[in-house]
Amino acid sequence: MKPFFLAATALLCVAAAPAPTAPTAALRSRTFLLTCRATVPVPAAGTKALEVWMPVPHADKSQDVADLKIESPGPYTVEKDAYGNQMLHLRPAAVPTAPLVVTLTARITRREHLNLRATDDHAPAETEARDPNLARWLAPDRLVPLDAKIKAQAQEVVDKAHATTPLAKARAIYEHVVSTVTYDKTGQGWGRGDIYYACDARRGNCTDFHAIVIGYCRALNIPARFSIGLPLPAGHGQGEIKGYHCWAEFFTKETGWVPVDASEAAKDPSKRAYFFGAHDENRVEFTRGRDLTLVPKQAGPPLNYFVYPYAEADGQPLEVAHTYTFEDAAAR
Repeated sequence: MKPFFLAATALLCVAAAPAPTAPTAALRSRTFLLTCRATVPVPAAGTKALEVWMPVPHADKSQDVADLKIESPGPYTVEKDAYGNQMLHLRPAAVPTAPLVVTLTARITRREHLNLRATDDHAPAETEARDPNLARWLAPDRLVPLDAKIKAQAQEVVDKAHATTPLAKARAIYEHVVSTVTYDKTGQGWGRGDIYYACDARRGNCTDFHAIVIGYCRALNIPARFSIGLPLPAGHGQGEIKGYHCWAEFFTKETGWVPVDASEAAKDPSKRAYFFGAHDENRVEFTRGRDLTLVPKQAGPPLNYFVYPYAEADGQPLEVAHTYTFEDAAAR
């Protein structure tokens, strides 16, 4: 089969938020070209069907996505799931006999996400539209159960801090996690966002930190949601992005959605206060939520999280190589 290349271009815009009623800090931002390349290996002999899914960055109040282009060796669709996550889906008419390469490029503008109401009662409240999935962000995830043990641990944290309001409870949880969990990617067990592993080992990466933050908040009836994407180095330039990053938000009626990044606070104690109520601009979001069902639905179980390309050969997972690179606008 001779590959042919298709290109799709999309310009996604975010409506401007209403003007605040009081002065707010100027939001930092950065604009960069993001290139995502997936290389799907040739499936085993006799394979009858191959399917590929790849996360596509979406626009929201903190992120603009422009000049989206996709190069694919065959027809594809861009789908959207229940949480607004976008994904490319490709099912070749014939199983390829050479590695299949899909390349996505987009110009991303990422803005700092600040919720000043998290630390200042007189600041304007968050203006984001109501999340239709609020009930989902109170429910358990497969690796973040809300059983009696987790609820008791969460209650112990807020009782020790004498926290009585939802905001104070969320702050107590954040401070507890930053104080007691170490950013450490040695050994085995880390990186899955398993709340029991994180609570017992007291170490891990961003998924482990935020498993505790989200699980404890939900256990106390505070909606909390998970997002995952890519980190960018603070110094502008260009290069390969070798790992992912995830973060969290919690919701109260008084504040709206409050961004938190407990793992970044643990890595840099000087930013501990900042990352309660803020996400910096050095990131790009791909998807929200865990235990994700792709569109169209994959044959395998829900994905723990979705930040890298995923493929199935006759319904069985197939390892996909990926390369993500960035180039800041100032560097071009």
